Amino acid sequence: MTALHAEFGFLRSVSRGSRAGLAPGDVAPPAYAAAIPEPIELSIVVPTFNERANVGPLIGRIAAALAGVQWEVIVVDDDSPDRTADYVRTLHARDPRVRVIRRVGRRGLSSACVEGMLASSAPFLAVMDADLQHDPALLAAMLATLRAGHTDLVIGSRHVAGGSLGEWAGSRAAASRLATWFATKMTAVDLTDPMSGFFALRREVIDRWAPELSAIGFKVLLDIVLTAGPSLRIRELPLRFSTRRHGESKLSLRVTWDYGMMLADRLFGHVIPVRLFSFACVGALGLLVHLAVLGLLFRLLGAGFRISEVVATGAAMIGNYAVNNLLTYADRRRRGWGWLGGLASFALVCAIGAIANVLVATTALGMGLPWEMAAIAGILAGMVWNYGASARYTWSTDA
Repeated sequence: MTALHAEFGFLRSVSRGSRAGLAPGDVAPPAYAAAIPEPIELSIVVPTFNERANVGPLIGRIAAALAGVQWEVIVVDDDSPDRTADYVRTLHARDPRVRVIRRVGRRGLSSACVEGMLASSAPFLAVMDADLQHDPALLAAMLATLRAGHTDLVIGSRHVAGGSLGEWAGSRAAASRLATWFATKMTAVDLTDPMSGFFALRREVIDRWAPELSAIGFKVLLDIVLTAGPSLRIRELPLRFSTRRHGESKLSLRVTWDYGMMLADRLFGHVIPVRLFSFACVGALGLLVHLAVLGLLFRLLGAGFRISEVVATGAAMIGNYAVNNLLTYADRRRRGWGWLGGLASFALVCAIGAIANVLVATTALGMGLPWEMAAIAGILAGMVWNYGASARYTWSTDA
């Protein structure tokens, strides 16, 4: 009878506990007795794209570095062609602490990291790359620092005493230092390595600030620091960068562009949508292309002005479309035959935008505005039309 009362009391306590935190209208789960595993203390989020060869060795190193710690690894894979996600599932069959989130139809390291962190219930979270350049041995020190209770965010820094860039080529090391300098000067971030991709934080930090993150590009750490502001208690630990063994570096023109757009979003994204800013920057590049082609044909090769202007206009339009497709709308990129269909749509949009440009400019001039101001008004009207219409038709999410 005593055992029966004890079991009944346990089930009743589970039932009461299961109702805690329920909102009005929620249905409480049924009471049951089950073996409860040790709760996860640290979740390590690893964003991947074509990192199949690196994931296994990385998990082995993490397991060795965190002996005695309740940990899990959440691999967030952007639908890698090398089937990284499938491989991680085979690892999960052998070790349930390893799981995968496969994202289809969306890309981006920052957004992948945010999704992975929000998928965890652990009190402490870490983010690291899958390319074996981040030493998992540092995870134990990061966790100990967070456990002490005086730090919200711990960063693996390559630029503090004891840290290094490893065997990076001089050009890439210089690019990293330039990006770091640019970030600290433009945003007044007081960190030695705001470009680091290896960090750990308390989960309440991401819970509090995730809705306000831009999640643009590949530097989620800088995004978090800029969003949270000076209230964040930060400590940097030395990180010695290793050499990538398998796969290819993700550093590219798009990554660099996304970095600039992320900074722009933090600086004035509340005033101008960052995608519109990107579209305008590409338009400025298109103007340079237009002038260069016009000058080449008309001034240097002696072609007629009309034919030179037509060719220059076409070159600028195709260039604008190609660059916007690659950078501004990378998440909606048109490929294959869809690329040609998108170009036709963009050409039609721009033709209407040109008409809007002329009508607004001539109207403004007729209202007494100086010709310079009238021209700017026309350009702005055309740009806004081109941006809105191309987003709706050329790069529609339904395309």
